[in-house]
Amino acid sequence: MNWKREWKPLAAIGAAFLSCFYLPVGVPRFDHAVMESLHLVKWYAQEHVILCLLPAFFIAGAISTFIRQASVMRYLGAAAPKTIAYGTASVSGSILAVCSCTVLPLFGGIWRMGAGLGPATAFLYSGPAINVLAIVLTARVLGVELGIARAMGAVTFSIVIGLSMHFLFRKEEREKAVAQAALPVPEAVRPLWQTAACLALMAAILVFANWGKPASEVGIWHALYAAKWAITSVCAVALGVILAACFGLAWWKIALAGTPAAALAALHPHEPVWAFAAGFMGLSAAIGSGNGEMKEWFDVSWEFAKQILPLLLGGVLMAGFLLGRPDHEGLIPSGWVTWAVGGNSVTSNFLAALIGALMYFATLTEVPLLQGLIGSGMGKGPALALLLAGPALSLPSMLVIYSVMGFKKTFAYCSLVTILSAIAGIMYGALM
Repeated sequence: MNWKREWKPLAAIGAAFLSCFYLPVGVPRFDHAVMESLHLVKWYAQEHVILCLLPAFFIAGAISTFIRQASVMRYLGAAAPKTIAYGTASVSGSILAVCSCTVLPLFGGIWRMGAGLGPATAFLYSGPAINVLAIVLTARVLGVELGIARAMGAVTFSIVIGLSMHFLFRKEEREKAVAQAALPVPEAVRPLWQTAACLALMAAILVFANWGKPASEVGIWHALYAAKWAITSVCAVALGVILAACFGLAWWKIALAGTPAAALAALHPHEPVWAFAAGFMGLSAAIGSGNGEMKEWFDVSWEFAKQILPLLLGGVLMAGFLLGRPDHEGLIPSGWVTWAVGGNSVTSNFLAALIGALMYFATLTEVPLLQGLIGSGMGKGPALALLLAGPALSLPSMLVIYSVMGFKKTFAYCSLVTILSAIAGIMYGALM
């Protein structure tokens, strides 16, 4: 046996065996951390996979299939004017108001179509960070000053991070711009408004299906929440009409796909997720059984799902094991977290940004968590640092970003988010 070649497999097997041999099963904290990881991944599967990721996969597939590469490069490409590219990226990302995991398929879609690194990462940050509802909730619960600081920091960071990523990898971006300039411009298959209407309806389905319950039971936000499933249903019907009238999908396929969803919605109105899941299963069957663009749309969406979903679920398990859920401890005691982010020191700001970058936050859940931490002595600076880093990054999202961009770009992006968030926290803490 060649030991020079075989020592690495032997070491890996030995390490795995020793880990199993000395596995601390029966130690209360370890057992509780395991249960927390299972609770978190169960909650994630119930609340996010069907309602958030399924629409996101189909939107990403539609971007890759229906939008001409030349259009993406015109507005988001490496050679696009910076005002247009970064303005488009930050606005389009913020409109969706998604979490750090749901934005990943959409980011993968525009990256695959040739978007420049700077605009793509600006979009990646802006989607979860510039969340109007979360910023309003922050202002109401944690104070107007912190809400304004969060809004200003998130908008600024989306552009600064994008420009920084472009500068760090400017040689690759120049080469990409040259290569893109040589590409032929394909002819348009259909008018732009038809593609825009299709994507807008899918985005509306994503947004309204995940519309959170507001604190107040009056006003427009609560009215939209009360009508969220009715609006989602109307958008789904309109999407079917667009696909049949403009994209050539057979009417009978749309009717067959929508019938189970309509039946479940009528029979189980208090379980709308069942109808929602049935609708996307029907859409998958309708477009996956066809040819041409429809089949390509399904295939690309499926590729995104295969690439992203296992990494997200594995990352959520790991995040739950280490850090637990809000108000529930994982392997790392919550007392350590409270101690680490107390006061307004430089160390506490960097630790708050790092914890925020690793921990998974569903949209809006960071606000009540911070309310408890502030009550336990967390400084306002670290609170802002966590608000700027937490929604935009998480351990699961890091794994997926690595699979899309590679180690160097992922490390640079995560470092920029963490460092800038900490610096903003330090400045805010000093001012306040």
